[in-house]
Amino acid sequence: MVGFCSSPRFLEHNPGPTHPERPQRLCAIYAALRKAGLITAPDPCPGFDEDFGVLPRFRQKLVELSFATAAQKWPQVVHTPRHIIRVQRLSELGGGVLDSGDTPIGPEGYEIAMLALGAVLRCCDAVMKGEVRRCFAAVRPPGHHAEPDRAMGFCVFSNVAIAARYLQMTWDIQRVAIVDFDVHHGNGTQAAFETDNTVYYVSLHQHPRTCYPGTGYGDETGLGEGKGYTLNVPLDPGSGDEEYLKAIDTLVIPALDRFAPQFLLLSAGFDAHVDDPLGSMEVSDEGFELITRRLADLADRHCDGRVVSVLEGGYNLSALGRSVVRHLMGLGAA
Repeated sequence: MVGFCSSPRFLEHNPGPTHPERPQRLCAIYAALRKAGLITAPDPCPGFDEDFGVLPRFRQKLVELSFATAAQKWPQVVHTPRHIIRVQRLSELGGGVLDSGDTPIGPEGYEIAMLALGAVLRCCDAVMKGEVRRCFAAVRPPGHHAEPDRAMGFCVFSNVAIAARYLQMTWDIQRVAIVDFDVHHGNGTQAAFETDNTVYYVSLHQHPRTCYPGTGYGDETGLGEGKGYTLNVPLDPGSGDEEYLKAIDTLVIPALDRFAPQFLLLSAGFDAHVDDPLGSMEVSDEGFELITRRLADLADRHCDGRVVSVLEGGYNLSALGRSVVRHLMGLGAA
């Protein structure tokens, strides 16, 4: 069984009408999952209309999980007190723009970011308790660019990085692997673990010479005790299914087989899609399913199948909805 954590409240995070990370992204995911027969949740976006074409139909629905806001202590396992307080105070003042200038939040920005983190941690609990085998968190705002001391790249708190620490501290998981296939390098996740040998971070992304945020070169492999526990796989613009799958088969899977993780976290960005406006890659709908299947097979070998996947990027609404459906097929939704 595959679990699903999301909330209409994530629509309340609204960076502005021209911002790529807009609420309609979540509308597209809900609409595609409803069309595929995967969820029964009420439509949170009345009047939203997007053409997804023909989607596969599923015999079994996702297990829709309820969740609460994360406890205040959890952002502290990755982020500095100064960063957390800055987010809180800016929200209390009615909102504004955080740090690097591309991450606006509104008056409920802190609350929504903490709710998104709560969804991710609930997915971790559900998988560890055996309620579901794998789980997908469709959350906003995303997280993988948020560094320990600042927001960045539409991201407020580093959801997946915090989840890794949560698994270690709450469930005594000793070795966590994170695979990030967003088109942009997850600089925030890398920064959280670059000196750590208990979390293996892998990022497949468009080459940093050509893409935000300009980090993620192949020679960035970690520091100190963490040396060798970061694997960056920069891919040239125009790379598609073949290049991604070759990189996973020849680089990612062998590295993670050696690491033998006990839990697999995915930063699931869908902006490497051929139709996405923020990337220059050519991954297809099916490509995301095949990528996910490779990673799910790895989890079957090492993690008792345990996977939590967390939404990051993806900005073409139709492509995002279709790709999430295929990603859930790869996770084992039937």
